[in-house]
Amino acid sequence: MIITTSQTIDGRQVTDYKGIVFGEVITGINVLKDLGAGLRNIFGGRSGSYEGELTEARETALKEMEDRAIALGADAVIAVKMDYEVLGADNGMLMVTCSGTAVKLT
Repeated sequence: MIITTSQTIDGRQVTDYKGIVFGEVITGINVLKDLGAGLRNIFGGRSGSYEGELTEARETALKEMEDRAIALGADAVIAVKMDYEVLGADNGMLMVTCSGTAVKLT
């Protein structure tokens, strides 16, 4: 399955538009990760725990979108967009969403 942010795929032609597909993930950030990130905010450095959580959420959202495209009989998802948000009263939730157009190719 080809997944791309572009609207075209070199050497291939879109023959059918199957529809818009989405992937959504909302995940909680636990207290220990918050504590570690808070210390890095004071002393500097990267927050590996948050980066890992973000990477996992992004990969899960893309996989969910891909699975939905496969269910429609698509060969690719084009014009993919991703969005990241922090949710919750204490900003303790991370939301990753992606969307794109599922298509058939020659």
